[in-house]
Amino acid sequence: MYLKPTMRSALYLLLGLVASTAHLSANAAAQNKINLNEVEKTIKKAMKTFEVPGLAVAIVKDNKVVMSKGFGLRKLGKKDPVDANTLFGIASNTKAFTTAALAILVDEGKLNWNDKVSDYLPSFQMSDPYVTRQFTIRDMLSHRSGLGLGAGDLMIWPSTDITNQEIIERIRYLTPVSGFRSEYAYDNLMYVMAGEIVAKASGMSWQDFVRQRILTPLKMNHTRMQYSLIRPDNHNVASAHAPVDGVLAPVDSNFIERFLSAGSMASNVNDMSQWLKLQLNRGYIGTVNGKEKQLFSGAQSVEMWAPNTIQPVKAFNLEMDKTHFKAYGLGWGLSDYHGYKMVAHNGGIMGMVSRVTMIPEVNLGVVVLTNQQSGSAFNAIIHDITNRYLGLPEQDWIAIYHDKSSKKTNSGNNVVAALMQNRDADSTPSLPLRDYAQPYKDNWYGNIDITLVNNKRGKINGDKLEMRFSRTPILVGELEHYQHNTFIVRWYDRSTNADALVNFHLTAEGRVLEVTMKPLSPLTDFSFDFQDLRLQPTLVQMLAGSELH
Repeated sequence: MYLKPTMRSALYLLLGLVASTAHLSANAAAQNKINLNEVEKTIKKAMKTFEVPGLAVAIVKDNKVVMSKGFGLRKLGKKDPVDANTLFGIASNTKAFTTAALAILVDEGKLNWNDKVSDYLPSFQMSDPYVTRQFTIRDMLSHRSGLGLGAGDLMIWPSTDITNQEIIERIRYLTPVSGFRSEYAYDNLMYVMAGEIVAKASGMSWQDFVRQRILTPLKMNHTRMQYSLIRPDNHNVASAHAPVDGVLAPVDSNFIERFLSAGSMASNVNDMSQWLKLQLNRGYIGTVNGKEKQLFSGAQSVEMWAPNTIQPVKAFNLEMDKTHFKAYGLGWGLSDYHGYKMVAHNGGIMGMVSRVTMIPEVNLGVVVLTNQQSGSAFNAIIHDITNRYLGLPEQDWIAIYHDKSSKKTNSGNNVVAALMQNRDADSTPSLPLRDYAQPYKDNWYGNIDITLVNNKRGKINGDKLEMRFSRTPILVGELEHYQHNTFIVRWYDRSTNADALVNFHLTAEGRVLEVTMKPLSPLTDFSFDFQDLRLQPTLVQMLAGSELH
């Protein structure tokens, strides 16, 4: 049955009212208070167990902020404490702000969730012309493009000088790994484009729109659209921390300035508690200057929290969380949690991770911001808080997540150890090192140079190969021979934790035809999508081009 847009809106509003009634009914049966002193004990124990220097937590229950507090230190080696106003990078929790901006524009009739992306971004193309023609804003926000996990992320992270326009134009060179709309695969590039659509439809930049239409009405006065926009005199900013050769240390985090609408925002728990209230109230702010203020409609809240792409349920979640379904909506992850609907999202950049979690039926929202890049701490803390409110049996979530993370780390380390143990240590490269040293180009990333170096940091080490990503200053490293024509690139900046295998494919005549890469360890962050690169010698490309003429 076809419903006119006005009829669909009325239906969504009715569903929102029914959901609100269910929330009130469930809330009446739920616990309204928990022991915050016990929660603080859990937080401090989690920080110690998972080596988190500092974090901040906000809890919103029944439209009231019952906790907004900082713990620990902003930076190891310094005495400055984290408080409720300390700014952290919220990374991919930015995505929900982008979808909220689009929801406002949908309410205003300036776009529709099912509009074609190419109508707003004419240079947008996928590798398949059919997909290009059919690709909608909803597809863009739902991680169902057919591209692989994190495909193309190296265009924008770690920090690059590639522009948004270049990103849009180069997506056509990324190779799909599944059918269009057939599988879930998290994709940051699509949210970069979503910010461009906000700009096209509104007539102002994504940053200005979110700041004026969302942050200002919510009085999120400390939140910044980019880390570079934090005032120089504001010293209440958390530093990023990551393991560097196995030892936790402050690092120069890449605050993904180029991600913009996919993950560039910085905020604190005081501000984020207002964001939780807005979401739990289905876009309703309250009375402003004597008038009822609705930031986005209940109908759009239903849209953003409705499943679009089904995700697989892991055995851990099935056992521990009683999760039977997982899906992605528009800027939000969705699942069932012990019979309740959970709306949540993680955020992660180098040295900082965060999580926003809501259980609308009991009017509960929790946000945890941390300055260490392990997610075990926020997972243990949020499980502890939500389970207390839901009256679930007590469990040692810190021990559970410590065991889980230890097994994952050990498994990843075992993979690397096996690779090193099973290599042919007596093998040698097929070619002189100088023949591998060439400029290379990948269609979607751009230029990557491999050169011979004789002097590294003032020490004479003989001839070595060095790899340099031309658009990413942090990605420079030495190539260590692994076996045959495969090397391992060891990045000089050890905070990346992203060493990679580099495989040179040769022609029958013994020339380099192509170079492929893949992360050395399965623990490497998925945004280092080295496996998507296909590097070809640019000199060969130039010669091939000249022969055609």
